[in-house]
Amino acid sequence: MRELHDLVVGLAVEAADLARTRRAEGVDVAASKTSLVDIVTEADREVERLVVDRILAARPDDGILGEEGTSVAGTSGLTWVIDPIDGTVNYFYDIPAYAVSIALVEGEPDPTTWRALSGAVVNGATGERFEALRGGGARLDGRPIRVAEAVAPEVALVGTGFGYDAERRMRQGAVLAGLLGEVRDVRRGGSAALDLCWVATGRLNAYYERGLNPWDMAAGALVVQEAGGVVQGLGGGPASSGFLLAAAPGLVDELDARLGALGADRV
Repeated sequence: MRELHDLVVGLAVEAADLARTRRAEGVDVAASKTSLVDIVTEADREVERLVVDRILAARPDDGILGEEGTSVAGTSGLTWVIDPIDGTVNYFYDIPAYAVSIALVEGEPDPTTWRALSGAVVNGATGERFEALRGGGARLDGRPIRVAEAVAPEVALVGTGFGYDAERRMRQGAVLAGLLGEVRDVRRGGSAALDLCWVATGRLNAYYERGLNPWDMAAGALVVQEAGGVVQGLGGGPASSGFLLAAAPGLVDELDARLGALGADRV
């Protein structure tokens, strides 16, 4: 696994370098997906092609699931889950919070059943490299990281995100309004992968969101878990597109209860 982990990290670094180069050259919107604000850039597609080509050359028997449409059924039992640029809107606006996220999982590419083995999230703008190997801990630029010590909810800094559909965002805003007076403050970074890594390194005490895709959470969730945090769905089940909550063990239950009471999973 160490050799495979090195490949995961190396690919994420190379892909992030390409994304940063293309950002400096200027960004072209290639298409919209679920709505007019859910954009994909030419760089998203180019970065995914780079990563997929490298994987197929090195690991032809593995499966691949990429945000920009790559779907390869492998025979090895391992699947690469790729988000070529997580935080594409940030990328488009040149906000320095976008990342390449690559994970290697065992089993089907389903967060409720897979077993994540290795993950890397590289901030393309800053070069920060978050990584985790199952059983081997989590690191930022080679240094071990841990989630922050558990605090009471009223002094917790909580991250979240919103969907692209306007009606869903309004409902998510209502949930946030119900939570805002009960925590220290809220941050909305715009990249789920980085938000998860910020929980892992203590920059956030917790992060929650409904509507994430497998590629949004695969690597970042493993980084949180290997940093000593908990990643779960509402009520303690596995995280999924239905809901994800990440926090220190001593904080997650209180936030889970409050978010459940607010109906955060019914948005």
